[in-house]
Amino acid sequence: MAETVVRAARAAQGVLFVHSSPRALCPHVEWAAGTALGTAVNFEWQQQPVLRGSMRAEFTWQGEAGSGAKLASALRGWEQLRFEVSEDPSPGSDGARWMHTPDLGVFFAQTDAAGNTVIPEDRVRYAMEIGGHDARELHRELRLALGQAWDDELEPFRHASDFAPVVWLHQVG
Repeated sequence: MAETVVRAARAAQGVLFVHSSPRALCPHVEWAAGTALGTAVNFEWQQQPVLRGSMRAEFTWQGEAGSGAKLASALRGWEQLRFEVSEDPSPGSDGARWMHTPDLGVFFAQTDAAGNTVIPEDRVRYAMEIGGHDARELHRELRLALGQAWDDELEPFRHASDFAPVVWLHQVG
């Protein structure tokens, strides 16, 4: 008699941060996220003070392992969005993080149990090869591998919630 193996879907969880979305796009973002997760979702939208006329939302999600990738894929088609998706590590699955900005597109990184970005050995070796003995070039390559440009662009949006008072300085001249 053949043994039947039934595998339960591995549970995963994470957070979707929509840092900025045009107001008209908000219902479509919810629909896309719900479709990716296989269940209807409702976000609590708030004004995004960094970008006038845009909205922001945070949503904690649960689903099968790999749902973070599905969320990021579902949202990457709208270039007006700034978002981050995180998926916590789960048994048999590494953690992951996706960041998207209109100017830079999508960045993906594996994460460890503490949420730190993990740079694969081959990527470090590539940075060393490209950088050679030029410390500035090595530094540039490692910043690229860490997604530093995405972090730099998203940082003002991350701190723009009601719970993180920020003083906005505008360039003059």
